[in-house]
Amino acid sequence: MSIDTGTRTRDLLWSDISDIYRSVLEHPFVTGLTDGTLPHETFRHYVVQDAHYLRGYARALAVCAAKAPGEAEVAMFAEHAGGAIAAEQELHGDLLDGLGLTSEQAASMPVAPATRAYVSYLLAAAYGGSYAEAVAAVLPCYWIYGRVGEHLLAAGSPDPLFQRWIAMYGGEEYGAVVDAVLDATDRIGALASERELGLMREHFTTTSRYEWMFWDGAYRRETWPV
Repeated sequence: MSIDTGTRTRDLLWSDISDIYRSVLEHPFVTGLTDGTLPHETFRHYVVQDAHYLRGYARALAVCAAKAPGEAEVAMFAEHAGGAIAAEQELHGDLLDGLGLTSEQAASMPVAPATRAYVSYLLAAAYGGSYAEAVAAVLPCYWIYGRVGEHLLAAGSPDPLFQRWIAMYGGEEYGAVVDAVLDATDRIGALASERELGLMREHFTTTSRYEWMFWDGAYRRETWPV
């Protein structure tokens, strides 16, 4: 499949997942954040799983840093890996406190199936693939959260816990982080072969699906069936 050389890689990737993103916005977990109907028990399940997820995501970002060809990208992904750990410790600690759970209790709770599958895929793509593949695999977590945060910020939430989460991902500081990774993605895609670009698209679409599955698993308070 030939690609228009005037098309940015980010635009190509997003065109692949527009239906997935629409499904994310329509999911009752996401809509429940702004109308305040999401049960706190469900949000607590999400925060616990997100803490588990971010520990693995930080490792995938560290692999991106290790594989990056330029010093600027090494520094960026290394900083983001540290930021993922900080978010797990700080933001989630505060949210869990408001939900009546300590960080220690959360860390001891089981990793749910969707969380395990998502993290396993991320690490396999990052360790086993090229730099381009690794970046494409980690990109949906950056980008979809940023888009969802912007979307929800306009409506806000009557629940202060939900509003804090929305404000973090819908804010300008997080938006600047996403923009930097998108700029790197465009640079990578401009140099990628047709085969490598195809692999980037495959990883990006797969982990975008995992983003939906992660929210869906949280909404169902997913546990292992056996």
